[in-house]
Amino acid sequence: MGGLPVNAKYVIHARIEVDGIVDKSDIIGALFGQTEGLLGAELDLRELQNNGRIGRIEVNVGKSDGKMKGVIKVPSNLGRVETALIAAALETVDRVGPYPAKIEVVRIEDVRAEKRKRIVERAKELLQRMEEEVPETKELVDEIMESLKVAELVYYGPEKLPAGPEVEQADTIIIVEGRADVVNLLKHGYKNVIALEGATIPKSLVELASRKKTILFVDGDRGGELIARNVLNAMKIDYVARAPPGREVEELTGKEIAKALKNKVEAKEFLEQLKAAARVTEEAGVPTEKVEAAPPPPTAPQVPQHVVDEIKGLRGTLEAVLYDQEWKPIKRVAVRDLVNALEGTEGVTYVVFDGVVTQRLVDAASSKSVKMLIGARMGDVVRLPDNLDVKLFDDFI
Repeated sequence: MGGLPVNAKYVIHARIEVDGIVDKSDIIGALFGQTEGLLGAELDLRELQNNGRIGRIEVNVGKSDGKMKGVIKVPSNLGRVETALIAAALETVDRVGPYPAKIEVVRIEDVRAEKRKRIVERAKELLQRMEEEVPETKELVDEIMESLKVAELVYYGPEKLPAGPEVEQADTIIIVEGRADVVNLLKHGYKNVIALEGATIPKSLVELASRKKTILFVDGDRGGELIARNVLNAMKIDYVARAPPGREVEELTGKEIAKALKNKVEAKEFLEQLKAAARVTEEAGVPTEKVEAAPPPPTAPQVPQHVVDEIKGLRGTLEAVLYDQEWKPIKRVAVRDLVNALEGTEGVTYVVFDGVVTQRLVDAASSKSVKMLIGARMGDVVRLPDNLDVKLFDDFI
């Protein structure tokens, strides 16, 4: 009876009911016999099947109350109009053998529409998988920029101060607090930047500043103010720029950096502004905060030697290591993920990280019963809980 067309476009679905018991072959014979010549030679069912325009006719019937009932499927590779004509012709069959019969076309299935539907659904699945596997454009840009700025980072002088590649050649240098600040400025095109890296003013930086025009760029918090006072008393600074209030240099956008540097003031004017602010505070009846000298580093910190070695290796990595109560490492994470790591990790007793000790981090560590935080430098922390000991890298290096 022929085969299914290689590229069947449509399938005719019909119901059949015969008032007697017959075989499938009787039904198929009735289809061919009673439609022969009905639509002309070009649409003769048998001829169409022989040349592959009509596929193998499927008949599925069963006995019910002395009758045969079931369905007929006719694959078609004809056009829509021709297929509809064939379907209408099938309904003219009114007998199978000696018994009355009735055929009713239920629908004509557009196989290509079903294929298109499956294609769309599959495309959605593939696209979803791509969305999960392919990083967003911002992530790609950040990855490339990160590699570029790390590649540009150099280390200046015997103290190995993080700096931009043009710090020696430039007429003006920008002095920032730490490596993360240098990296952020490099990201936005400032290659004449160099970091203090610690509370002690490096000798090589003092010498470099003596022959350059200098801009001290500090955080917009109390810590930045204290650093500015310290640096202005120790070396030549021409101008002071500050991040917006409460912001750190390492987190500023390109526009914010440019605006802060544009609004820089002369060092002398900056000191006068600080004095004026102190007078206003006193006149308002608020006692001026006294800056006490930091206590000397402990002579024998209760930190194992392997952790001290880890502290030396962490500097400049912007990474953190979480330890249990036996000083065994639990996890290593990026500093930017440290708070989340503390909240999601059990058994953390000590934390060592190459970053700023902030109030948010102190609160998160205290809530998780961490006993000691060891960071690269101190930020704007206004309260320290009794159950948490905070130390800096300089206490051990």
